[in-house]
Amino acid sequence: MKLPDDVRGILLRRFQGKHRAWLIGELGESQWPLEIALGIPTERDALRQVEGVRAWVTAWRRWQGVGTLSWCERRWKALGVQDLPDKLTLRCPEDVAEWVGEAARWARARSRYRTLTAPWPVLAQNLPKYFDVLADYDEADFRRLAEMLGWIVAHPNSNLYPRQIPVAGVDSKWLESRKGLISELIATIQGDSARDGDFFGRCGLRRPPQLVRMRVLDPKLRDRLGGLGDISAPWEDVASLDLQPTHALIVENLQTGLAFDELPGAVVIMRLGYAVDVLGRIPWLRRARCLYWGDIDTHGFAILNRARSHLPGLESVLMDESTLMNHRDLWVEEKDPHASTELPLLTRDEQALYRSIKGNTRGQRIRLEQERLPWDAAWKTLEAIIRKPA
Repeated sequence: MKLPDDVRGILLRRFQGKHRAWLIGELGESQWPLEIALGIPTERDALRQVEGVRAWVTAWRRWQGVGTLSWCERRWKALGVQDLPDKLTLRCPEDVAEWVGEAARWARARSRYRTLTAPWPVLAQNLPKYFDVLADYDEADFRRLAEMLGWIVAHPNSNLYPRQIPVAGVDSKWLESRKGLISELIATIQGDSARDGDFFGRCGLRRPPQLVRMRVLDPKLRDRLGGLGDISAPWEDVASLDLQPTHALIVENLQTGLAFDELPGAVVIMRLGYAVDVLGRIPWLRRARCLYWGDIDTHGFAILNRARSHLPGLESVLMDESTLMNHRDLWVEEKDPHASTELPLLTRDEQALYRSIKGNTRGQRIRLEQERLPWDAAWKTLEAIIRKPA
C-alpha cells in the first residue's frame, strides 16, 4: 500500500531520472498518462493490518493534489464491500513536477528550452543536458546567454575581444564561468563538432595575448634591453627582442624561476604549462641551448614531450631516476595522471621513468614536485650544467 509520501518518493526518483528526456519529448515512459498503482491489499493482508489499511484509505480520502485518483470496489467475505484507492494518474511532466516541488523550475526550463530551440532547432537534443542552467539562471543571466548566442551566430568571425561584444552585462567574470556552455552550444548550432573546441576559436573571437614570463639572468643581456630583467609580455614582443642568450631554461614553477641568481648568457622562462607551443615561435631560442626542468610526474614528462615538438634539442634537467629516488620523502600523489602510455619524443631513460610512474611500479601515482627539491642542491646542479659546454 502506497501512501501519498511513498508516491512522492517514487515520482521524485522518476523526475530525477527522466526530466531531461521529458524536456525534449522523449518521455522515458511507454506513454502518457503515467499511472502509479497504489497497491490494493488482498483481504488476507487487510485482515492482518486493519488499522494500517484504514490509515491508508483515510490518507487518500484526505489527499488533495495534482492528478486523478481512481477508486475501486472490493467485495470481501469477512470485511464486506470496501471502496479502496486504486491508482493515481498523471497526465504530463508538469503534474510530476508539481508533485515533487519542482513545478517552478520545470516551467522555467521548459519555457527557456522553447525560447532557444525556436531560432535554433538543432539545439533540441543537446540543450537538456543543461537543464539546471535553463531552470536556475536568473532572468538577466538567461537573457545575456540568449543574446550572446544570437550575436555570435550572426557574427561568427568578428575577431573582437569579448569586452567589445555589444551584449549588456557580459563582463569577463560572467563569461569566464560560461565559456564551456557557450562554446558547446555554438558548436551544435554550427554543426561543426570536428572544429577546435576552444572558446575563442569556436566563437570567432580574438583571444587575449599569450604572455611569456621571462627573467634575463645575464647583466650584459639586460643592457641590450635597457636594463630590463623581468619581463611579462605577449609572445610576439618577446620573439622580437634583440636578444641572443646562450642558454634558456624553461621551468614550470614561478617561484623557482624567481629564485634564479645571475647566470652568464642565460634567461629563464617560467610557468608555461602545456602552452609550451609558444617556444617554437621565438626564433632566438632555436640558437640557444634549451633546458627544461619540470615536475617528475606524468604531466611533467608530457609537457617536456610537447615542448620537444617545437624545440627538438630541448634537454631535461633534474628529471631523472636518481633525482626521483633520492627524494622519496618528498613524494606526493598525482591526482590525475596523463592519459598517454607512451610519449614518443622522450629519450629512452625518460620514457622508462615515465612508464614506471605511469605503471605505479615504484608507488601509487607518485609525484616529485619541482619546488619541493632543496634549492641549494638544485641550484648547484643547474649552475654546473650552464657553465659546462654542451
